[in-house]
Amino acid sequence: MKTKERIVFIDYIRVIACFMVMLVHASENFYGTDTADGLASNMSMLANESNRFWVAFYDGGLARVSVPLFMIVSAFLLVPMPKGQTMPAFYRRRFMRIIPPFVCFLLLYTFLPLLWGGMTWEQSMADLRMLPFNFPSMAGHLWFMYPLISLYLIIPVVSPWLERSSARDERIFLTIFVVSTFIPWLHRFVSPEIWGECFWNQFSMLWYCSGYLGYLVLAHYIRVHLAHWSVTKRLRVGLPCFIVGAAFTAWSFWWKGEPGQLIETPMLEWSWEFCTPNVLLATFGIFLIFSCIRQPKAPAIIGALSRLSFGMYLMHMFFLAPIASFIVAGNVAAPQLPVWLAIPVIAMLTFLCSAITTKLLSFLPGSKYLVG
Repeated sequence: MKTKERIVFIDYIRVIACFMVMLVHASENFYGTDTADGLASNMSMLANESNRFWVAFYDGGLARVSVPLFMIVSAFLLVPMPKGQTMPAFYRRRFMRIIPPFVCFLLLYTFLPLLWGGMTWEQSMADLRMLPFNFPSMAGHLWFMYPLISLYLIIPVVSPWLERSSARDERIFLTIFVVSTFIPWLHRFVSPEIWGECFWNQFSMLWYCSGYLGYLVLAHYIRVHLAHWSVTKRLRVGLPCFIVGAAFTAWSFWWKGEPGQLIETPMLEWSWEFCTPNVLLATFGIFLIFSCIRQPKAPAIIGALSRLSFGMYLMHMFFLAPIASFIVAGNVAAPQLPVWLAIPVIAMLTFLCSAITTKLLSFLPGSKYLVG
């Protein structure tokens, strides 16, 4: 996209959401039981009340909207497709942008840790064999790429409908999507199998109206059917939505996170999935707030960081894990900095290192195939 065509508030979202991702992963060092790679494991334990509060605040309250924001941004920019663009042309353009860097970092996370003893040769070979099917063991954050690819795959299918749909039509679909966001809670507290799910069928009644497709339709609804909303109205609606959604998300973690008790991470994060009502509400709210930015042009630093954000996301775990290890210093109960400061400092240092490295790599010939 040419500079003159850039949407300023989208650049701000990319930068802030990129930092939020790092804030999430910085927080995970303070409740996961195995944080060698900087990510939470299947089991969690909070060391004390300070960790309980600040992880809930940073990870749940502030940063949990990061992934849905990236999904909405992609849909906001790409849906509906330009008139006359074919499905093969759309796929070629989008996938040539993200697949080569994705594959490069799949390989880097598979082999690069061998250089500093971060993994064994056996683990590296096991990861390599699984690459056609999933992300490497040292790159859990790359899970995001698979639903993003899925979103790109479905855009040409739903784009014709969105071109001719009315606001009412989209509200009907979004209502069904909102209902589907309760499914993670029903799975946790009612039954692991609902609405037709069983060991021979994983596709529930609302399967095709759930997941990130809902954020795609929401992005189009905001762009087309809420375009007339004034800044004042966007703030009056967006701010309460974000505060309520974020507060609930933070509280849900605090409620389950009793210090000193070993707990399954999915239960501790019972309301942190990205397609839950609270995260949806907070995401809708903060997107409306960002859309109030009406600058004719973003500051140069924001534009530059926005263009680097994909590469920064891909590589950031190489920096976050050692930075977190240094600051935590083997004691999550009493790190080298107070927890309220340690989490954002880890995220900020990771953000800075990733930005500088991505910028340097961008000068290489063919860098778009490495960092986007």
